[in-house]
Amino acid sequence: MSDLPLSSSDQPKGWSPGRTLLPSGEQRARLRKWRYFKNNFSRYGVGSGGIGVVIALALIFVYLFYEVVPLLRPASVTPQTGYVIPGDVHAETYYLTMERYQELAVRFSSDGVATFFEPDSGTIRRQFTLPIPEGVTITSFTAGEPRGRLVAFGLSDGSAIVAQHAYNLTFPDDRRHIEPKLEFPLGEVPVVLDPDGRTITHLALERGSQGYIAAGLTDDGRLMLSRYTTTTSMFTGEVEVRQQSHQLPTPPGQTERLLVDSTHRSLYVADTEGRLHYYDISSPAQARIVDSQQVVAAGEQITAIDFLVGTLSLIVGGSDGSLSQWFLVRGADRVQRLAQVRSFEPHSAPITAIAPELARKGFYVGDAAGTLGIHYATSNRTLLKQQLTERPITHIGLSPVNRAMLVLDNTGQLNFLNLRNPHPEASLQALWGRVWYEGRSEPDYVWQSSGATDDFEPKFSLIPMTVGTLKAAFYAMLFAIPLAVMGAIYTAYFMQRHMRSAVKPTIEIMEALPTVILGFLAGLWLAPFIESHLPAVFSILLLLPLSMLVMGYLWMRTPATLRQRLPAGLEALLLVPVLVLVVWACIAVSPFVEVWFFSGSMRQWLTDVGITYDQRNALVVGIAMGFAVIPTIFSIAEDAIYSVPKHLTQGSLALGASTWQTLYNVVLPTASPGIFAAVMMGFGRAVGETMIVLMATGNSPVINFNIFEGMRTLSANVAVELTETAVGGTHYRILFLSALVLLILTFLVNTTAEVVRQRLRQRYSNL
Repeated sequence: MSDLPLSSSDQPKGWSPGRTLLPSGEQRARLRKWRYFKNNFSRYGVGSGGIGVVIALALIFVYLFYEVVPLLRPASVTPQTGYVIPGDVHAETYYLTMERYQELAVRFSSDGVATFFEPDSGTIRRQFTLPIPEGVTITSFTAGEPRGRLVAFGLSDGSAIVAQHAYNLTFPDDRRHIEPKLEFPLGEVPVVLDPDGRTITHLALERGSQGYIAAGLTDDGRLMLSRYTTTTSMFTGEVEVRQQSHQLPTPPGQTERLLVDSTHRSLYVADTEGRLHYYDISSPAQARIVDSQQVVAAGEQITAIDFLVGTLSLIVGGSDGSLSQWFLVRGADRVQRLAQVRSFEPHSAPITAIAPELARKGFYVGDAAGTLGIHYATSNRTLLKQQLTERPITHIGLSPVNRAMLVLDNTGQLNFLNLRNPHPEASLQALWGRVWYEGRSEPDYVWQSSGATDDFEPKFSLIPMTVGTLKAAFYAMLFAIPLAVMGAIYTAYFMQRHMRSAVKPTIEIMEALPTVILGFLAGLWLAPFIESHLPAVFSILLLLPLSMLVMGYLWMRTPATLRQRLPAGLEALLLVPVLVLVVWACIAVSPFVEVWFFSGSMRQWLTDVGITYDQRNALVVGIAMGFAVIPTIFSIAEDAIYSVPKHLTQGSLALGASTWQTLYNVVLPTASPGIFAAVMMGFGRAVGETMIVLMATGNSPVINFNIFEGMRTLSANVAVELTETAVGGTHYRILFLSALVLLILTFLVNTTAEVVRQRLRQRYSNL
């Protein structure tokens, strides 16, 4: 043990200044205990910190999984009560539905009565009889889109009566009370559909932005179309109805069902041979059959057909239990034709009832074997198939908020069920595959989580954001890696010591710059500047490296007496004025270059050759995010290069290797684990960056690697949309899934980096 100086209080008797004594046994024991305490404190402190980091990461994973797992839960129905259908049990039930609080349901029946009852008990609250003229009978029925709450009865005299079930909500004694009522938007007097007064055998009705439209097939085979607009008197409350009637071409075959969409542009006729005919009625006077398709297998019949919410898609059920979705697709000839978009898991018996959801692209199906099926169109999921009864299901009534349902069989037995189906939109296909959305000509990857109307079809593909994340990181690394790594090599290996002590801390301080400031500058200054000086940007990228090479060549040709006056390692200072001059010259000449080579505008020239240019694009993000990533890569790589043992470089030089040979064959291989770790750390930083891409990209969820177009990243998407979502909703949980994907991506990148770094370290550890 080496000699240790002792304090005056610890010196033994007889000690005098100038003498050095070994510590006593008691002192050595005390020193050992102190050293043992410090070692254990450091070991357990560092270990506890590491374990804490692992636990924190694990908790983040657990929390994200906790928010995402509900997306995977299937739908379920729970029977509550069963009873005989309220009202006249001998009358045929035409339609069943509920109001949003599930306190009242309504049944429209063939005797012209609307029966409002409590769905959990069947207790009748009120009944309304439609004002049908004497001597006139009900011959057909239709219900409009469920959100409009419209129904219409076709009559034997060629007229129709239109009704709307409505509810008054009051809170007497602070308790909710719902009072049902029946309204007649076209008046209580039936409106004429067929001027000839023939019986209406089939009927379709829908309300749109320009009024009401009704289509009816008469018993003599004529297809009539009428538009109704109304004006209500401010003083008397009387409704004035104006009508335009047209006779359409007779549909082929024997008609089974009529449907008209809410835009009043399309009429569909289903026949008994399994064919669906599409009429273009945008101009009723020139209405014609545009397309006819066989929508069920040959020899089978259409047993149920209905619109999804929005009246763009049709769900067709067949006598063979098949289910398919159809909508209009514009072809290369600019003509819209019916196309089968997807098929769903078939049932084992003929489809007897289809009930669309009121606010989503889901639908509920009953078949002749008593099986209930829950399906969702966009995600192409069959969420549930459950045997509810032994008899055919004839009608399904849904709650507008999808929490309860009524199921009626052919014996008049009505079942009230609780429903749980919170997240049908999410599936592997919808999130990661191409999906054929309504109104599009082909399947595609699309993120569009909200729209202007309630019938909007949410599009939750994560592919655009994932590609955008990789695109932003790629261009940022393309800009940052050469500058950061080359700068680290020069700073650690060639730069003069005093200059290095100033340069390295300056670059590392850049890492403390708030990224919101970089994003602000990139979006408001850099993006417009690049747009106005595109030739300058590419000239700088080309001429700066060339100017460095030319300056280096000229420096080597400078007489040695002049070169020796500048201390070794300070040569980089000579490049500063050259680089500044080149940058200034490129910017100054940029307008003339645009005039000479690009007809005055390089941006317009790019557009003319088919390259889309957005002001906030990947080039802007690459430069701005590159500056944010450079300090991370530079600092770690410079430390790794500077830490290469001096005896290795000195030994290489002593054996006759040049400085560059030593750098290439000794320094870089030895420092390669650290350089690789620096690059991967920078990549992880770029993948997770939020504010720069949020402010400088335009946030367009597109899929391409065009450097002149923007993108949307996973992190930016979460930052933009999380505050606008309903807590616990599908959109909310899919954003958490995005965060989980981002966390897994960075975890995989860092894990791969560590594995590669360890292998590089083992490979070059013998140097």
